[in-house]
Amino acid sequence: MPTGGGARRRCTQEPRDCARVIAPRIGLERAGADSVLAEHRIMAPRDVVTEAVLFDFNGVLVDDESQHCEALQRVLADERITLTRDQYYAQYLGLDDRTGFVEAYRRAQRTLTTQLLKHLVTKKSRLYLELVATSLRLVEGAPEFVRDAAQRFRLGLVSGALRREIDHVLSKTGLADRFEIIIAADDVPRCKPDPAAYVAAHQAFTARLPIAVDDCVVIEDSLPGLQAARGAGMACVMLTTNHPARTLEGRGAALVWDSFAGHSASELADL
Repeated sequence: MPTGGGARRRCTQEPRDCARVIAPRIGLERAGADSVLAEHRIMAPRDVVTEAVLFDFNGVLVDDESQHCEALQRVLADERITLTRDQYYAQYLGLDDRTGFVEAYRRAQRTLTTQLLKHLVTKKSRLYLELVATSLRLVEGAPEFVRDAAQRFRLGLVSGALRREIDHVLSKTGLADRFEIIIAADDVPRCKPDPAAYVAAHQAFTARLPIAVDDCVVIEDSLPGLQAARGAGMACVMLTTNHPARTLEGRGAALVWDSFAGHSASELADL
C-alpha cells in the first residue's frame, strides 16, 4: 500500500455510537460520563459541523513507534521478559506505558508491584527521550496539516504518552502553540481503548467554550485509539502509519487516509 498517495477511503459503518465527556486531572468517573451520554442522546437532530480536531500523538504527529518499541523491549529485557517487534505492534500499540508493563508482566506470569511499575515507566521514558533525541521524525504532511487545521478549528492533542515526552517532542517541532488543550497519560486513569482521554478532551474544551461532543473529530492510527474515539461519540479519521488499510476499514472509521499528504483540513468540516 503506497503511503504517499494521500488516498481517501470512506468506510460504511456509522462513526458515532455514543458520547461521554470529562476534563483533565479531575478524577474521571464513569457516572458523570454516562450522564452526559444520556443528555447527548436526547438532543434534537441538527446539522453536525466540525468545530474541533483532536490529534493522537504517536503515529499521527510523530513517527516514533519504533523508538517506543525499542525502549519497551530494552526495559523488559532487563527484567528477563522478551517482547518481539511483531508482538509490540499486535498487542501493545496504542497502550500507555503503565498498561503496557502490566500486560507484559501478566503474559509472563510475573508479579508487578506499584513501586516497580513506577520505576519501569520512568526508565522507559528516559530511554525513549534518548532515542528520539537523535532520530525524531514527524509523520509525512503532519506539520502542514496541523497548521492548516489551526486556521479552521480548535485543536487538541490526546495521547497515551507521558506529558514530559509530549512537551519535549513538541518543543522541537514548532507546533506546541497550535494546541488549545493536551491530554496525556498522566491526566486520566485509564488508557485507550477506554474513551477516558477523549472524554477528558471534550470537557477541557467545554470548560473554555462549550462545544458539542459530535462536533469533535479525532485523528488516530491505532485500533485502541479508534475504539476510544468511537466510545467518546466522536468521528475518527484513521492513518495507515502503523496498520495496513485493510485492517482499519470496516471498523467504524469515518475515513482512512494513507497519510496527510494530499489532504486538506477542510475535508474534516462535515464529518
